[in-house]
Amino acid sequence: MKNNEKKEKINTFEKIKNSSFKKKEFLNKTVESKEEDKTVESKEEDKTVESKEEDKTVESKEEDKTVESKEEDKTVENELKKKLNTAEIKASYMQDAYLRAKAESENIRRRSQEDLARAYKFSIENFAKELLSVKDSLEMALNVETPSIESLKKGVEITLKQLSSVFKKNNLLEINPIIGDKLDPMKHQAVSTISAEQEPNTIVEVLQKGYLISERLLRPALVTVAQ
Repeated sequence: MKNNEKKEKINTFEKIKNSSFKKKEFLNKTVESKEEDKTVESKEEDKTVESKEEDKTVESKEEDKTVESKEEDKTVENELKKKLNTAEIKASYMQDAYLRAKAESENIRRRSQEDLARAYKFSIENFAKELLSVKDSLEMALNVETPSIESLKKGVEITLKQLSSVFKKNNLLEINPIIGDKLDPMKHQAVSTISAEQEPNTIVEVLQKGYLISERLLRPALVTVAQ
């Protein structure tokens, strides 16, 4: 009987001991679990802090980039303003130069027109002066009371020489083709064609002399040509 009671006590003690050990083990595990949770929470907090710091770093970099971008934009804007200002100055200078050149061109054109008008108006001035001596000679011949045929002829010859000299000085040249020359439509005008013992389309007779003025046809020579 006593042995049974003793065994029961021992069993009860063992149970209590085991129960106490299990409780202690459970408490230890609970503590460890809490510590692990705290460690995980601490790591998560650290990660959160690191993430926030990274976000701040990224934001800071983005802000720096934004500032740099704004500064670059300002630099580009200033350069564009300088170029625009330079272009406006050049355009103003070119416009002023164009207006001056246009005004000068108008002045030259106006002066040229005035010079042409004066030249046209007084183009025969020198020629007219030279002809005055010819007129004087003719008047002197008419003032002779009893001119002889020889004196008249001599006076006419002198007057003709004066007139020829005037023509020569003013580039007024005779067109006096030689009999047998080929007809030149630029200098000769055929009045008629006749039968002649010479090559066709050659000059047979000069009816009237022609004249050139500075290589420009003033009057063609009137001629007859061979058929």
